[in-house]
Amino acid sequence: MGSGKNSSTAARKARIEEMRRAERARESRNRILVIAASVVVVAGLAVGGVVLVNSQSDKKDIATSDDGKGSGDSGHFTTGEDGVKTWTGKLSRTHVTAKVAYPMHPPVGGNHNPVWLNCNGNVYTEPVQDENAVHALEHGAVWVTYTAKAQKADVDALAAKVKKTPYSLMSPYENQDAPLILSAWGHQVAVKSAKDPEVDKFFATYVQGRQTPEPGASCTGGVMK
Repeated sequence: MGSGKNSSTAARKARIEEMRRAERARESRNRILVIAASVVVVAGLAVGGVVLVNSQSDKKDIATSDDGKGSGDSGHFTTGEDGVKTWTGKLSRTHVTAKVAYPMHPPVGGNHNPVWLNCNGNVYTEPVQDENAVHALEHGAVWVTYTAKAQKADVDALAAKVKKTPYSLMSPYENQDAPLILSAWGHQVAVKSAKDPEVDKFFATYVQGRQTPEPGASCTGGVMK
């Protein structure tokens, strides 16, 4: 039993370290792209104009107006024997800049802001925007939320776990049915405490899990809150 547990722990650490290396590599590539883009813009200005090009690849999920407040979701939650709720139905992925009325709280998917919330082990002490957090879920993050009824010891323990886990984030969230909730794209579970076995299980299953619409997408370079 001991050797099996040590093997599982080692595999988990290796997976986290691999995600950290991948994230650092993405950050490096992004910096290079930003520098290259800046050079192109300056060159364009020097000859008297800048040409704006709309990427056709982005049109698939960019809303044409800001007045749509619906999440685009349809369906309902089904609860498994382990207590994990899974959204059965459609979770829309359209980019919008308006506030969105989600059918669940915290939301587990739906129309969302074009800019994701930083989710590289980020712990926020103030409420965050649903629309940015949902984009982080689309990238494969697990979002830990808590109310004022949560025990401080549990909040501190979960914050420590999030800080050492790439593709995770944490924030207060009063409009939810339980003191402690973990959310991923299409999935959600309420836990009794930071020691609840479902915490580790949920992280292991859904951090960059099979439910992720955009696996490997960045969890840095977005908005801080």
